[in-house]
Amino acid sequence: MIRWLVAVIGLSIAATSVRAADAPEIGIGYLGRAGVKAKLSLVELPAENDGFAGARLAIEDNNTTGKFLNQRFTLEEVRLKDNEDAAKAAAMLAERTSFIIADLSADDLLKAADAVRDRGTLLLNAGAIDDRLREQDCRANVIHIAPTRSMLADALAQYLVWKQWKRWLFVVGSHDQDKLYADALRRAATRFGAKIVQERTFEDTGGARRTDSGVTLVQRQMPVFTQQAPAYDVLVAADESEVFASYLPYRTWDPRPVAGSAGLVATSWHAAQDQWGAIQIQNRFVKLNSRHMTALDMQAWTAARMIGEATSRTKSGEPKAVSDFLKGPDFSVAAFKGRRLTLRDWNLQLRQPILLVDGRMVVSVSPQEGFLHQVSELDTLGVDRPETKCKLH
Repeated sequence: MIRWLVAVIGLSIAATSVRAADAPEIGIGYLGRAGVKAKLSLVELPAENDGFAGARLAIEDNNTTGKFLNQRFTLEEVRLKDNEDAAKAAAMLAERTSFIIADLSADDLLKAADAVRDRGTLLLNAGAIDDRLREQDCRANVIHIAPTRSMLADALAQYLVWKQWKRWLFVVGSHDQDKLYADALRRAATRFGAKIVQERTFEDTGGARRTDSGVTLVQRQMPVFTQQAPAYDVLVAADESEVFASYLPYRTWDPRPVAGSAGLVATSWHAAQDQWGAIQIQNRFVKLNSRHMTALDMQAWTAARMIGEATSRTKSGEPKAVSDFLKGPDFSVAAFKGRRLTLRDWNLQLRQPILLVDGRMVVSVSPQEGFLHQVSELDTLGVDRPETKCKLH
């Protein structure tokens, strides 16, 4: 009896090994730039593996399901140096995989997408929030997981209007990305009935604030910069370049809340998110990486899980089958946000709730109650179908 049992176990192990060896490999690439983006706050400096760590966790999840479907997922990371070409790197990566999660600038993403279009490679944009990538510069081989600036701005504006904080003092940075976020916030204010009572520009004159006199300087500068404003409910700042907004809370001339690029911030994910089973993924991520999960981590996780979901549902790793399913009416993915996320078929943007956080807690989640839509309340965030300029080709 024992010999028979051992033989059966041996045959079972051998069969499992054969199945694992025969399992088709579904490769996913991760393409990003080397280095980390500068932050004003030392406690917010991103890790070197920001984003990639989220994708790696999703590969584990995909392989858990893949064991039952005879599928095996792998992940390859490629980091570009400053002088390296995104198009060339994407083309080389596309020789080894049909799916690439990208954390690139808008220009780099477009170069990469065009370089691999004829190969049938699918890019999943996990990092770039530029609306133009989903509108006039949209590509049929790029699916967008990262929310747009307009989605983030609409999410924030809905909450401020719901709170009846409709009068905004608006402060805009002097860099290009600040102006893009400012455009999105102006659009959101008009869309939801807020009023910008005054707009001011904060010019970046350079210079370091991490000096012995830095705190004293800022403490004097910010009250003066924000004084003599018309009556307002909330100061809204557009400062993607991380120059001034973080210095605004508690330093304005009038005692008012701050929102936008500091204070109350709109984001796709935060380490404080604990609803809808999120503690499970937060704990698993911390155990694997010894740090908290960022928005970029979650966006990359979602991208890799979308591929896993599509391959399991289609029982195929073929890029066309996966792409067609993701773009089709039957696709949805669960991402610990209280509802299943789907894709906007007019510009390939992932619909998703947006968190509003203060750095320590999730204050609210948009879309807010009362903001209705004939198709999905999630489509009250960002560019809706009638407004789109995207022509997929």
